[in-house]
Amino acid sequence: MANTLLEALNVRVVGSGDRILVLAHGFGTDQSVWQRILPFFTPNYRVILYDLVCAGSVNPEYFDSTRYDTLDAFVDDLLNILKALGVHRCAYVGHSVSAMIGILASIRCPQLFSKLILIGASPRFLNDENYHGGFEQGEIEEVFSAMKANYEAWVNGFAPVLVGADVPTAVREFSRTLFNMRPDISLFVSRTIFNSDLRGELGKVRVPCCVIQTVKDVSVPASVAEYLKTRLGGRTTVEILRTEGHLPHLTAPVLLAQVLRRALPR
Repeated sequence: MANTLLEALNVRVVGSGDRILVLAHGFGTDQSVWQRILPFFTPNYRVILYDLVCAGSVNPEYFDSTRYDTLDAFVDDLLNILKALGVHRCAYVGHSVSAMIGILASIRCPQLFSKLILIGASPRFLNDENYHGGFEQGEIEEVFSAMKANYEAWVNGFAPVLVGADVPTAVREFSRTLFNMRPDISLFVSRTIFNSDLRGELGKVRVPCCVIQTVKDVSVPASVAEYLKTRLGGRTTVEILRTEGHLPHLTAPVLLAQVLRRALPR
C-alpha cells in the first residue's frame, strides 16, 4: 500500500541535509508550483514533494469521491506518505487547502511537525456571523455553476483573478494545471473546500505556526490571517508579503523564499 501511494501521488524526495521539509501545494496546482522555490532549500534540506490526489498530474482513477468528501482523507494521505518515508520530524509548508490539511495532520500527530508554515490559509471561506471569510453562499454557488457550465471559460476567467499580480507567466502556469484537472473532480473538490469549516479545530493545534499572507488576496481577506493568529493553539506569527495574489510561489518566489527561510526552525 505504501509504495502504491508514493507512486500514485508522485512523491519525490530531493535535496540533501539532515532536516526535512514538506512542500504541499493547493487546489488547482501540483508539485510543479514549487519549482522556483526548490533551489533555495535543496542544499540544506531533504524536501518532500507530492501531488494531492485531485491534481491533474495524478491518475483520476485514484480519486474516490466517497472517500475525499472531507479533508480527512487528504490528511490520511499526508500522514501515510510521511510514515512510508520513515519521517519522524519535519517542517511543513502548506498552500491554501494544504495549509488546512497540515493543521489537521498536526492535531493528529503533533510530534511529527516542528513548524507549520501556512500560505494563503483559510479555515472557512464563507462569511458567518462575526466572521469574514470573503464569500457569501450565493457567490460560491455561482462559481460552481460556472465551473459546471463551461470549465474552460471558468478557468480562463478564474486564473488571472486568483493569481492577482500582473505576472502573465504565472497565469499561464496556473491555467495549465487547472486545465489538467478533470472538471468533475475539480468541481467536487471545490465544493469540499468551500463547505469546510475548521474554525473549531484551530485551538487544538500545539505546533508553532507562521501564517503568510499577501497584501491583497481575492480569496482570503487580510482579516483571516489575524483570525488564525488569535485562534491557533500553537505560538503563531504572521508575515505579510509585499505582493498581491493567492500564488506568491509563482508570482514572487524570491520574496516568498526569503520569508520561508526566516520562518523555518533553526
